[in-house]
Amino acid sequence: MSYFINIETSTDICSVALSSDNQVIDYEENHNRNHASTLAAFIEKVLKRNNLTTKQLSAVATSLGPGSYTGLRIGTSTAKGMAYAADIKLITVDTLKAMAKKAAENFKNEKAIIVSCIDAGRNEVYSEIFDVNNNVLRSCQAELIEKNSFQEYFDDNYKVVFAGNASEKISKIIENSNAVFLFDVLPSARYMAELTFKAFSDKQFADVAYFEPFYLKDFIATVSKKNVLKT
Repeated sequence: MSYFINIETSTDICSVALSSDNQVIDYEENHNRNHASTLAAFIEKVLKRNNLTTKQLSAVATSLGPGSYTGLRIGTSTAKGMAYAADIKLITVDTLKAMAKKAAENFKNEKAIIVSCIDAGRNEVYSEIFDVNNNVLRSCQAELIEKNSFQEYFDDNYKVVFAGNASEKISKIIENSNAVFLFDVLPSARYMAELTFKAFSDKQFADVAYFEPFYLKDFIATVSKKNVLKT
């Protein structure tokens, strides 16, 4: 039996899931954006509750992105530290792919596609498109959402299922009777377990020294107006 710690920090949600093979057996989660102070505590809690140590894990998995620069950096550095200290494998999981897998559960027997999307600020989102079997139909990109966005995917009466923390924003812009919005499917370590186990089984490991998250857009540092010297 293999054990894994799954870490998801790509948005304001910080979550950790302990999985055995491809099944989640314990998890911790909050929405308070204080990843730096809670992530290590969450990992310690789920391991302690299940009488495990990091050296008993087969691998640690972290969200690949896209998403918050700061959140992804915290998750990545924590996962790298665990992998190095415990001498275990490092696995990365596409944040949008994990959400799409969860979103597709109730649409397996329907003509549907899944648009997995994360809010990128203003009217922009990060989105990736999948079929109901979690195959990628269009790779991840950042885009401005307009009234006619994704219209090509509504052809042939396909349901277009939007999942993620950008789905509410999109629902206010796109109007189509075949659009389905899943506001409650958000990035979570609980949705990573199957993809983590598959990567482990396929020996798809990340390099602990050189792995960097998929930020998609360059990080832009801003200076608070309160800190600007008056002349």
